[in-house]
Amino acid sequence: MGHRSPTVVGRDYEIGVFRSALDEVTRGRGQVLFLTGEAGIGKSRLASVATDLAYVANMSIMRGRGSAMSRTIPFRCLNEALLSLQRMGTTIDIDALGPYRPALARLNPDWGTPADDTSSGSLILLAEGVLRLTELVGRSGGCAVVVDDLQYADPDTLAALEYVIDNITHQPTLLLGTIRDEDCDALRFARAASRRAAATMLELKRLPRRDVAVLAGVCLGDADGSPAELPEAAVELLWAGSVGLPFLVEELADEIVSQGRLVRTDSGWTMGETTSSSPPPALVQGIAARFDRLGQEAREFVSVAAVIGLRFPLTVVRDVTGLDYRTLLRHMQSEPVAHLLGPDPHTPDWYLFNHALIVDALLTLLPERTQADLARQAADAVESLHPGVPGDWCHLCARLRETAGQLADAGALYAEAGRRALAQGAAQSAVTLLDRSLELLVHDPARRFEALETQLLALTEAGRMDQALTIGATFDEVSANLDRVHRARLHTRLAWAANLAGRTDDGLAQVRIARALLGPDAAPEDSAPIDVVAAHLELDQADPGRLERAEATALRAATIAERIPLPEVACQAWQLLGALTKRHDPRRATEYLEQSRAFAIVHGLPIWEIHALVRLGLDDALRDGDVARLEQARDLASRIGAVVARYQSEVNLGLQLVLRGEFAAAGALIDDVSSAAARLGLLEIHQFMLVLRAILAGHRGDRVDLVAAREQLSGLGGDLSQHVPRLHGLADAFCSLLEEDQDGTRRDLAAALTAEQAIPTTFHLTGRYGLDLLLRALEGTLTRAGYQETIASPSAGFRWDNHFALLADAVLAGRQGDLERAEAALAESQRVGELYPMARHLGLRLVGEAAARDGWGSPETWLRAAELYFHNAGVPAVAGACRAQLRQMGLRIPQRRSGTHEVPDRLRVAGVTVREYEVLRLLGDRLANNEIAAYLHVSRRTVEKHVSSLLAKTGLANRLALSKLATSALGHKQ
Repeated sequence: MGHRSPTVVGRDYEIGVFRSALDEVTRGRGQVLFLTGEAGIGKSRLASVATDLAYVANMSIMRGRGSAMSRTIPFRCLNEALLSLQRMGTTIDIDALGPYRPALARLNPDWGTPADDTSSGSLILLAEGVLRLTELVGRSGGCAVVVDDLQYADPDTLAALEYVIDNITHQPTLLLGTIRDEDCDALRFARAASRRAAATMLELKRLPRRDVAVLAGVCLGDADGSPAELPEAAVELLWAGSVGLPFLVEELADEIVSQGRLVRTDSGWTMGETTSSSPPPALVQGIAARFDRLGQEAREFVSVAAVIGLRFPLTVVRDVTGLDYRTLLRHMQSEPVAHLLGPDPHTPDWYLFNHALIVDALLTLLPERTQADLARQAADAVESLHPGVPGDWCHLCARLRETAGQLADAGALYAEAGRRALAQGAAQSAVTLLDRSLELLVHDPARRFEALETQLLALTEAGRMDQALTIGATFDEVSANLDRVHRARLHTRLAWAANLAGRTDDGLAQVRIARALLGPDAAPEDSAPIDVVAAHLELDQADPGRLERAEATALRAATIAERIPLPEVACQAWQLLGALTKRHDPRRATEYLEQSRAFAIVHGLPIWEIHALVRLGLDDALRDGDVARLEQARDLASRIGAVVARYQSEVNLGLQLVLRGEFAAAGALIDDVSSAAARLGLLEIHQFMLVLRAILAGHRGDRVDLVAAREQLSGLGGDLSQHVPRLHGLADAFCSLLEEDQDGTRRDLAAALTAEQAIPTTFHLTGRYGLDLLLRALEGTLTRAGYQETIASPSAGFRWDNHFALLADAVLAGRQGDLERAEAALAESQRVGELYPMARHLGLRLVGEAAARDGWGSPETWLRAAELYFHNAGVPAVAGACRAQLRQMGLRIPQRRSGTHEVPDRLRVAGVTVREYEVLRLLGDRLANNEIAAYLHVSRRTVEKHVSSLLAKTGLANRLALSKLATSALGHKQ
């Protein structure tokens, strides 16, 4: 067994920083530390010290290591960190992770089914899940996340850690990473975080000579832990050979003892007689000497392991060497080999060398031809033992094939690893893997095409649109040996990238190239993907006919994709059709969406099923006010970690909350989703929530918040023309109504309808089929023929619009003297508008004035109900308008005096005053008029007037009935 120091020497400053950071964490302030330095400087040893300190502080510990097997294994160190929680017995309430549990299931399959989300945002969702997990496990005492060897981390892991760093400030978490001081992405990432004061960077330096002496003394100390006093000559040799590198100090101390250069005697350590005047061998020479002492079997075993890498599976070594487990274990337990490697504590049946420098030294001892031969045998063993090379085996096999010089096979394996990384949502890692694949497949056109096609999709999902579009310049070189069909597929991918980048003209140009390559007789399976892209690009055209063209193109794609089948193309096309056809054929639109959902279920596409369910739920909510399917979609999305789909459902749920007058719940939902969308970079969701914030402000009559929401929306940029009709019709116009600004309402509605006419959108509830009809009816500019023509539109009839349309029908009928129709339409509007209390009472206020003028219905009752509602809602302009109209009708209006809120609503609507209610309550106690007068300090005659007024307003026959009403009112106050 080698001589190793049981303690850390010469790092008091760094340990002090650890202690300070842990103190900050216990106060709820997250900390980020990076330990950097050259190989062997002691980074991992210091990280272990920090881990021990965190353990003593009763923190939860998560520890992982970057994979030396390949820098492109997505999230390897995060995977180990999560699994370490279970190994340490940490109790985790995984249900508390909510919608982020499926994202984390990628790293720990025991936590459920991994999220099937290949969007570019899935990387951020995983990072958010890690952040939530550290907060969850650190609630009682904090959490320490220690990640070794970040220089091996893949780009997606670094991106996830950057997100964690930027959001760790206000939770009790310490993130500590170790990075080798070499040119790598991880070191640049750490330095950038340090420059912006998001992390503290500790750059470890080599030990001075005095600390080298202390470290060697500790390594060679007595059994009781006391350090040894070493001869000056030994210290000089150690200093000269290690130059202050702790790893080499320990290695060389062990080396000079094993060679007899330093000997323990009864009086202590002394230099041996065989000591030469020359310095001890360098590390490579020491490793070489140790290697040479091995037998043939052990040497072959160590050679194969070194070719595989820092970590290696014993099964592969056994297959290559032909040695049985018993023999391999015997060699590993032998003194020379035990100095080089040992079991990997993180993964059963895997082993690892004690340091990367050992692997480097061993490889210098092996001729390149030997390395290539061993790598080929190891790759064959991997493929034999693990058919299809699942998971990390694919990365390992790719690297081994590359070392063996089998470049085409290595390129194909890197391409497969890239496709798998993309399916996991690790787009950045996919790009890196596919880049390497393309470099190796220069002489294999067919495989190179497949890799390039996937690379275009990976770049698009990673948000690297410019790079994806730049690939177009290399198409001639890449596609020289490809047929037209394959070249067209590349241009279709490029068109989709241009669409997502907002470069419509470039996208349309690529579609034209793809169509030209396929020619007029293109096979259906080749034309359908182009049609789907072309349909989406049509939506970005400025002319009014774009919706019709997009619909026709999407219908063609859907028909073909269903027949072949092309499941994803079919689902995508049907859902686009569902949005496009709703304006002229709502029933058919719903059928398209049902088709999409059924097809997604049959072909195992859960994310497309949820997207269909969101759109179907929106149909239900618009048509009937039923939100059951929207809630179902939200719950399913949460269950599988489809966060974007969840937020899309909540956008629609939020609108329904506003329309229903549940303003507090709507505000809370908007705040929650807006914050998450901004943090996750979901721009479209963020825009929708700001539109919803403006609508909420409008329905609260809050002009200041409405303007602020519009300004914030404008600041986000992008094409906002699709939102203009709703902003004017559902936010501005409603706010103007609550301000009793009739002229402003007409201007707002006119702006909404003009914008909708100029650039039709797939959104609804802009006022054309509801509020506009009512206001025109009240103004006298709406004819019966015009009304019938408008409501006959397929876009009419949504429940919100229908409420206002029925009120318009009632006004028209009342003006024409058709009282029966007017009252029936009014009654039906109240039933339809039951879900929307503010809109219903606003309608009563508007129609009450017309009914009073035209002599129909119960305008007094309607106006009193509206006045009470808006008084309680804090909308004084409408409440005041109701009172003014009642006065014009010659009716007495009760004062809004102290205690009004105690009067039950049904009595307030009947006009019962606070004083009359006081009398009514005393009648319930069976008091006579003179007793009531004495109690209230008024005259008996005043009490008699109040009783008479109560009988008139309630319609009751006598004093006994009033007493019974008093008992009921007191027992069941509304």
